[in-house]
Amino acid sequence: MEKWTPKHEAPEPLEGPIVPTIIGGTILWFALFLVQLPFYGWFDDHGHTWWVWTCLAGAGLGLIGIWYVRKRDAAIKRATGIEAPPAE
Repeated sequence: MEKWTPKHEAPEPLEGPIVPTIIGGTILWFALFLVQLPFYGWFDDHGHTWWVWTCLAGAGLGLIGIWYVRKRDAAIKRATGIEAPPAE
């Protein structure tokens, strides 16, 4: 079987406002968790508690994502010579 090789170059990765995007997504997941919390009994009665915990997991993973993208952004700026504030 012949190994598949691409016929063209891979496109450049898209760069954008990564840190604000991750922060916004994290806030959205946490807000969804808080909105669903008063209805926990209904979710429990209908077997949908995973919806509540999925939102909390999304917020928790978002916090890890914020830490990661801030470190990545600082490393990219250091590598290109742009002065970046020290990462906490």
